[in-house]
Amino acid sequence: MSDAKPAPSPAPSPSRLAEQAKAKVPTQVTGAQSLVLSLEAMEVDTVFGIPGGAILPAYDPLLDSVKVRHILVRHEQGAGHAAEGYASATGKVGVCMATSGPGATNLVTAIADAYMDSVPIVAITGQVASAAIGTDAFQEADIRGITMPITKHNYLVTDADQIPRVIAEAFHIASTGRPGPVLVDISKDALQAKTTFSWPPKFDLPGYRPVARPHNKQIREAARLIAQAKKPVFYVGGGVIRGNASDALREFVELTQIPVVTTLMARGAVPDSHPLHLGMPGMHGSVAAVTALQKSDLLITLGARFDDRVTGQLATFAPEAKVIHADIDPAEISKNRNADVPIVGDVLEVISELIKAVTADREAGAVGDYDAWREQTAGWKATFPLGYTSPEGEEDSVSPQYVIERIGAISGPESVYVAGVGQHQMWAAQFVQYERPNAWLNSGGLGTMGYAVPAAMGAKVAQPDRVVWAIDGDGCFQMTNQELATCVINNIPIKVAIINNSSLGMVRQWQSLFYDKRYSNTDLHTSVGSRIPDFVKLADAYGCVGLRCERPEDVDATIKKAMEINDVPVIVDFVVHRDAMVWPMVPAGVSNDAIQVAKDTAPQWDREEDEATEQPEDADKDGK
Repeated sequence: MSDAKPAPSPAPSPSRLAEQAKAKVPTQVTGAQSLVLSLEAMEVDTVFGIPGGAILPAYDPLLDSVKVRHILVRHEQGAGHAAEGYASATGKVGVCMATSGPGATNLVTAIADAYMDSVPIVAITGQVASAAIGTDAFQEADIRGITMPITKHNYLVTDADQIPRVIAEAFHIASTGRPGPVLVDISKDALQAKTTFSWPPKFDLPGYRPVARPHNKQIREAARLIAQAKKPVFYVGGGVIRGNASDALREFVELTQIPVVTTLMARGAVPDSHPLHLGMPGMHGSVAAVTALQKSDLLITLGARFDDRVTGQLATFAPEAKVIHADIDPAEISKNRNADVPIVGDVLEVISELIKAVTADREAGAVGDYDAWREQTAGWKATFPLGYTSPEGEEDSVSPQYVIERIGAISGPESVYVAGVGQHQMWAAQFVQYERPNAWLNSGGLGTMGYAVPAAMGAKVAQPDRVVWAIDGDGCFQMTNQELATCVINNIPIKVAIINNSSLGMVRQWQSLFYDKRYSNTDLHTSVGSRIPDFVKLADAYGCVGLRCERPEDVDATIKKAMEINDVPVIVDFVVHRDAMVWPMVPAGVSNDAIQVAKDTAPQWDREEDEATEQPEDADKDGK
């Protein structure tokens, strides 16, 4: 008698399952297959992730999917930032995947980053079997509890039947209202269990009703203040980018002829070349932008949140200004600065309605007179342009600002520029000309070192026909450079400019200004000129092209050579002088009126009254 077991029935092919789902025929599948089918139904084309024990059941059907490309990263943080870069470059939801325990916790930094910057991502994690939850099982971590404060919403799924509904809800929540991250944690037994798949699932989200259409009374009141103002300023935040409202904003600016400032997260919302654009406000903003906000009598605030890096000492920010504050998130309005006219709504609809209201007022004769104000702000812009000089004794060395300025000029406005965090981030925000939205990606709110390389990778996957530059510091680069292997293996030819000053540059700048040049643990090399690691050799080891530039006269040729290589990643080690500083600068915690434009300008604050400016926590990694 034979003891051979009958061969198992072959699993239905993904295409067959998709056909059945489309025909709304209930189909018997595993929870893992249901997950993959749900991702396909949501038109997901790319997932960044790493497999592991608890999520492993999902990776088997993922192998059969002809619609979803999985990109195997080298670290889960890289998966999360890649999903962010994908989402930020396109506006679509980015997706990352990890296993339980350390796999899930390695996503936390990227999830927090996405939460602060309103980036729509869905993070899918495996969890130990439901019976083992709470027993401190191998690789168990309460990732739902851990991420509760840094997600729009999160789920723990232990029933395979719930997977399609939860995935549909997760994508809806991530992409509507104020965008943000959603975590879906699925137990291993739910992935392995049999279930019935059908699409679309029915779901109801009581309490989640984002208000898109603004209240007409508030729109009319805002239009009235705009007509009455003498010194109004458009204070534009990243919400305009996320809300796809850049075109409408430009129309509004043209209609009103009111000066505009764009925050770090809103670079490109209005072209830098526009004559009414005064630049970026805040700690390292232009003098014209900072001064215009301080002297204004009306702030037309669109998709911005009065962040401390913009306002400086909040009590002294724009002291004479009334505030119109429009945001999709009602929690942001009057959170930091009281709004005279609060407007809750989708920023595109808000701007569209304001255009109608202002146009009607103008036709009725209520036209604001901003001529003198425009002339004054244009004068500040002309008198205090952004610029830089080499530190004394370093005139023949490479200036980091010059490198970044030339990258922007040679690569052009259609490229995507992704920055790490620190001095190079601020210089990239200042010296690259941004003419379109989604050309500038960076970690704004959280200030995450290591963001640039994986986020650039995600942006290049999303937009393979664009040139994508990661502008990184030698400190940031060493946190996530392992994703170069991912780029090489998956044919993702990003370009990386390492602004190599042998230091944690922004922290060193703070130590120069506020700690008597006591450089505690900010030198990344044992001596100036030493190369640990040698970035060109590192690039070669990863299968990239490595270039080095150490002379000002070689900058353009090096950038052009990098631009000619489009089949593999290119890493350029720009060896720059280490004592360059980011100017202008408003020291943390003081009034924007104390803006400094040169390092020999004495700080204009009372140290006894504002000792917080000298505390180490102010010299954060980002220094924005």
